[in-house]
Amino acid sequence: MSKAKRKWMGLAALSLVLAITACGGKSSKDSAENPDSPGASPAAGSSVKLGITWAGSQVRHDATLAALDLYSKKNPGVTFEPTYMGFDTYFTKLATLSAARSLPDIMQIDTGNLMDYALRDQLADLSEGIDTSNINDKLMSAGMVNGKLYGIPLGANAMTFMYNKTAFDKLGIQVPEQGFTWDELLKAAKEVQPKLEKGKYFMADLSMATGTTESDKYEIYQLAKGKGFIHTPDGKFNIDRDTYLEFNKLFSDLRKEGVVPPANVTAGHKQYDPQLDLFMNGTILVQRDYSAGFPTFEGVHPGQYAMMPVPSAANPGGFMLPSQFFTVSKESKYLDEDKKFIEWFVNDKEAGQTLKLARGVPVSKPVLDDLAPSLDASAKAQIDIIDRIAPTANPFTSRPKGFGTWTDEWTRISQAVAFDKMAPEKAYDELKKKWDEIIKL
Repeated sequence: MSKAKRKWMGLAALSLVLAITACGGKSSKDSAENPDSPGASPAAGSSVKLGITWAGSQVRHDATLAALDLYSKKNPGVTFEPTYMGFDTYFTKLATLSAARSLPDIMQIDTGNLMDYALRDQLADLSEGIDTSNINDKLMSAGMVNGKLYGIPLGANAMTFMYNKTAFDKLGIQVPEQGFTWDELLKAAKEVQPKLEKGKYFMADLSMATGTTESDKYEIYQLAKGKGFIHTPDGKFNIDRDTYLEFNKLFSDLRKEGVVPPANVTAGHKQYDPQLDLFMNGTILVQRDYSAGFPTFEGVHPGQYAMMPVPSAANPGGFMLPSQFFTVSKESKYLDEDKKFIEWFVNDKEAGQTLKLARGVPVSKPVLDDLAPSLDASAKAQIDIIDRIAPTANPFTSRPKGFGTWTDEWTRISQAVAFDKMAPEKAYDELKKKWDEIIKL
């Protein structure tokens, strides 16, 4: 069967589920022959069909389908019922399946959704039965909710500062192996800015969000100051007022000094657009971004960019996080088979060769070591920065339910502050109020 036909069939199956026709967790035998209790193993000689769903690009779809085929060949009797699509519709449709109690056996979930599904008691505890000994503990912590493991990381990602290496080399700027401290970065910025042509700026205005989920632009500053993430592991508001006010004053001063762009220039930024992305079009030399985004910039201007750890102060400011998780529905009838597959998916070297970096940098060290020699320079750059950040990375925990909606408020409020329409003191109070309204614990 062609991949295109399988994709059409998978989407058709999902549509049936959305019409309240359950499709996940079904055996290929008559349901009367299946055990009724979740987690049961299939009878000897029987075949099992596992429902599995994910989101991503066509590259990810093709790689994952190839991995499923490989697993089925190695495990006769285990087949899959895949459904997959782009990110724009995925979580809306997954929420519909959740409401209908028709979740498939295995699901891709990210750090912004894991806590929500876990607290609704819809995910199986994966604390036992999957070998995670080769996965960094700081990635594993992101899959924990209230002491139980609900998500197995599939790829590694890290918060970084990307910089225009070509410009830095011409300006004679030496980047420390572990990145700058905030004091060192600001000193370099103020020394370099007068050397730049008009309309060019040393760095992005981190105080002003221009898209979704950009509160991490501030979060790395608060982490560096030793105040932790902007929420506690159990989802409580944790923005330190004094640090927040200090951060906004810093970037207000940098706007006045011309080290970061004026607010109206930053407002025109459009990520990954070759003409409107301020980093990609050369307007700024430094920006914050995730390591997984590096190939996009490299693809437009090969060899021009590099990555460094985000600045430190009293503490490191950086963190690692999973690119996504695999989770298992608590209602799955085949928990043992689900776990067996996920363990293979993350730990098997042949699976790693099939997937490559379609789901981020592999989380299992033996798999990564086996794959690394065959990777291109862009992929190796991602591995290198993760290796440099990992030893001092702040342990990351997944975001609370409603976090994405709250970050829309962050964007609105941060722009109001940058355009002098709202005082930072008022902005802090508004952010706290919106947190209490949106993230109901």
